[in-house]
Amino acid sequence: MSSLSYLGYLLLQALALIIGIVVHESAHALASFALGDKTARSRGRVSLNPLNHIDPFGTVLLPILMILAGGPVFAFAKPVPVNLGNLKNPKRDEILVALAGPASNLVLAAVAAVLWGALGAAYTALPVSVEAAVGLAQFLTTLVLVNLSLAFFNLIPLPPLDGSSVLVLLLRGEALRTYYRIQQYAMPILIIVLYLVPYLTGIDLIGIYFDWTVYPLANALLDLGAGLFGLAAL
Repeated sequence: MSSLSYLGYLLLQALALIIGIVVHESAHALASFALGDKTARSRGRVSLNPLNHIDPFGTVLLPILMILAGGPVFAFAKPVPVNLGNLKNPKRDEILVALAGPASNLVLAAVAAVLWGALGAAYTALPVSVEAAVGLAQFLTTLVLVNLSLAFFNLIPLPPLDGSSVLVLLLRGEALRTYYRIQQYAMPILIIVLYLVPYLTGIDLIGIYFDWTVYPLANALLDLGAGLFGLAAL
């Protein structure tokens, strides 16, 4: 955290999280529009305006409560409305729309890593103080981690997370109808996975998952960002 206070660090995380969520939801809306459904676009969801996506509870209150509880922190925005009947190939396109969100976060993480490398190469020539340059560098690394966390968290195959959409290809008949019914119990499922399982077993499944996905990829992207500008690898 170096020169940043804990409060400053939390503010950087909050800003990075809002940016990541807005890009994520906009990508869902843009993908659905590109694949034939205008519902989300007609409701202003193909937009980078946070007000079009933020859910007062899921984006603001819930993360605050989770921070206070000292457990894992996640957030969600207003669901992007998609009319599957308007999609050109509903079965396939539902998955493409779902995966557009995590894909956008991966791209944003890569862009942030490149900008971090560019900042490291050029900060001495910038008309800013060392403290400002350090703060910006920490924000960019936070943006990398937050976006990778959003991407891989949403790829978990639990409804209503985006990764659960791949199950649509595998399920048929009553099993598929059951899958759609389970979606209404999304919050209890996530609470069990995030809090109850670690509490009862001492096993942090999400932490283990991130240790194998988020953190190695974050290091690789930052190394790549540094290498592009001739800096020493992290």
